[in-house]
Amino acid sequence: MEAGGRAPWMKYGPVVSLFVVLLALWFRAPQNTVLDDRLDTVLSSLLRAESKVGIDDIARPKVAIGFGGCVDLIVDGVSLLKKIGLTPADQPLHHDYIENMNQLAQSFAYFFAPGAAAERFMLNDTLFSELVEASRDLPGNRWAVGGNAPVMAGRMAKEGCDVLLGGSFSSDFNDVLSQHITVAGAVVEEPDIHLIMEYPSGAQWGHYTSRRANRYIVHSDDHNPYLASMEDFAEKLESFQPDLLVVGGLQMMDNFPFQSGERDTLLSRLADLLSSSSAPIGVHFEMASFVEESIMEDLLHYVIPHADSLGMNEQELPNLLSLLKGSNITVLSDPNPRVATVLDQMREVYRILNQRYSDANAASTEDGTNDAKAKGKPLTRLHVHTLAFQAMIVTRGSQWKNTMSATAKASLTANRHVCGSNDIDPSKARLIMDDSFSVSRQEGSQRIPLKETRPVSCWEEEDYEICVAPVLVCTEVFQTAGGGDNISAAGLVLQI
Repeated sequence: MEAGGRAPWMKYGPVVSLFVVLLALWFRAPQNTVLDDRLDTVLSSLLRAESKVGIDDIARPKVAIGFGGCVDLIVDGVSLLKKIGLTPADQPLHHDYIENMNQLAQSFAYFFAPGAAAERFMLNDTLFSELVEASRDLPGNRWAVGGNAPVMAGRMAKEGCDVLLGGSFSSDFNDVLSQHITVAGAVVEEPDIHLIMEYPSGAQWGHYTSRRANRYIVHSDDHNPYLASMEDFAEKLESFQPDLLVVGGLQMMDNFPFQSGERDTLLSRLADLLSSSSAPIGVHFEMASFVEESIMEDLLHYVIPHADSLGMNEQELPNLLSLLKGSNITVLSDPNPRVATVLDQMREVYRILNQRYSDANAASTEDGTNDAKAKGKPLTRLHVHTLAFQAMIVTRGSQWKNTMSATAKASLTANRHVCGSNDIDPSKARLIMDDSFSVSRQEGSQRIPLKETRPVSCWEEEDYEICVAPVLVCTEVFQTAGGGDNISAAGLVLQI
């Protein structure tokens, strides 16, 4: 009887199912169409903003970039950990450097769950070699040119610049570089290798689930911490006559076992190089994942005072600010901060560093030394790149130009790099920035709506201009490693 009662439903079941699906599509289609149209409009508007400024193909801008480089071995992080039999740590734990498998498990879990980028030096050479060997035959692995300086050099050459790159590379490494890149540095037989452990949003490792796509990097460098190419780079710098000098890759010094005073000597030489550069030449320092407090203090003494432009991500910004305010390093910050939070932190960094410059300048004038190394430069450009948006502060009247277009280009480059394609596909992107944002966390602050036809919002405050642009976040990730370097480099290209 029951079977007979079900027969009519079974007969018409497929028709009912089809009707339900069509009904769902009917109600969903308008919303999806609106979202698709919105993404298309934002994309076309960003492309239009980017194209307002071109690069001179005849008189190509000249950029000098140091230091170091490596070969990146890119793998799926969770697959590698499973292959070597590393079980998830019961308790995530931060480590300044990695000495054993247990620390690797704890450190990876610490950054994996929130989806925060991290890079750690591995003191245990044997363990690092074992990880590299295990990665060599892992399905889907890739080898690529790596290191902050070479990655930024590659992007800038691609965008129309001639580049002088300071680094010690193998002959094979040099062969794959752009013809617009000239290397300053010795040839080495065995390049440093960085193991890039990528993971997508929603990846699972035991009871941990990643909130966003990112990477965990381990390295055990022999060449990069010593800035081995600096002397050759300095010699070629004078004849190269760059329009911009970029410094990156200094995180390779973080927790490296230098002899006493060795790091100070290297950074002092770098300070001499930066302070001796011609005043009109912009100097950009690209921040990175630093965890050793003493090297951050060294950077504040030797490097940052000589840079009039800084680039960093949402983790590195609060890290720097915390140290500037006399607090400890912040190892892990919100990987998805609100615009207002980032802008307030940027304003503080801008204010504190320029106050330090003013104080140093006054002291130098007072004692009559007028020493360029002691005075440094004022900070006139600050670029912060996050998953959801790009933000720039640029001093009015400074040498940095085209801020709106540069912010748009940085935003577009974020998608291009992470998706692995120069052509941006809106069907593989989404906006996660709010429909409107507050310019500050202070009560009563202005809110700015995200306008699809003019997505880059710019306004003036005090002695600077601020620009904010949404990122079309890639939903089919090809690679996150090198994202910040590509984004910063692309933004700089239009401002030289």
